[in-house]
Amino acid sequence: MSYDGVVGVDWSKRGEYMRHRHGVTAVHADEALADAGRVVLDPDPASESGRSVRTVGWSPSAGRLLTIITLDHEGTIYGVNGWESNPTDQRRYDDAQEGRS
Repeated sequence: MSYDGVVGVDWSKRGEYMRHRHGVTAVHADEALADAGRVVLDPDPASESGRSVRTVGWSPSAGRLLTIITLDHEGTIYGVNGWESNPTDQRRYDDAQEGRS
């Protein structure tokens, strides 16, 4: 599945959970998903089912690098979760930026 130019992620099921648990809003997550320099790991290496996708991207309004988990179910991309990127995801992002130079 490709997340190039991802638009219209459905946060209706998990958006409030993500905001309360991690302080990341749907707007922050959408910005990270739209980051031109984002890193997409498909499938997410931490996914037990192998169906979710991990995207690491910059959110300008959050002012931080975020890790966002999404899932395509029957043609709809659902937002599952999002949090501030850990050092491993930060390295993945930094390495990808260096590779683009």
